[in-house]
Amino acid sequence: MYATGSVLALLYVIMILVPLMLVFAAPRPPATGGEAVLSYIASHKAIYLTELLCFVGLSVPALGVFLAVAVSLKDASKSLAALGGLTGIVSEVLALALGSSPQSLSGGLVYLSDQYATAATEARRVALSTAAEGFLATANAVAPAGILTALGILLLSLCMLKGVYHRRVAILGILTGGLGILLEAIGPQAGLVYGLYGLLLPVWFIAVGIRLFRVGFRVRANT
Repeated sequence: MYATGSVLALLYVIMILVPLMLVFAAPRPPATGGEAVLSYIASHKAIYLTELLCFVGLSVPALGVFLAVAVSLKDASKSLAALGGLTGIVSEVLALALGSSPQSLSGGLVYLSDQYATAATEARRVALSTAAEGFLATANAVAPAGILTALGILLLSLCMLKGVYHRRVAILGILTGGLGILLEAIGPQAGLVYGLYGLLLPVWFIAVGIRLFRVGFRVRANT
């Protein structure tokens, strides 16, 4: 389980870095304006779909990482480890169910963009743009799954203070989780400050992935 958790942590980091690199390599989708977003998707569909699939799909490896970290901490504090792991797992299940992703990313917008590109009348285009505004309002709203993810990280990191993980990893997780709860609650109003959390998140996954690999190696050596 620990080796699998470390591989999933690496996969998570890759899936979060790919869309982040695309953000710098291509124009960002508009945060508002149904017509503007639908036109952007039509012109950058491959990039948009890659970002959407990565951001939504990274919940899958995150599930395994939260489970593996919780199990690795069971001897430090069984109740806190279980609570942190369960919170993290629930957050990722919720994210998958809701298709949670950063603002302006939504599978429904892809469908509307295809319809918008082939619309024959201005009335049809206006209707599709109005529908897109509804999707944008949902995509740009505060995401409960994001808050729960940060809370799961915070709880597990507090448990890390009791041992097993290096204290620096625990402090990193406490900072990441605490900042994440605040910024996810604020939502789009966080602005560029949200980028700091976006950087801390993969760093935390790298740190726990390395630790899970070492724990797994130690377990195999003792068997």
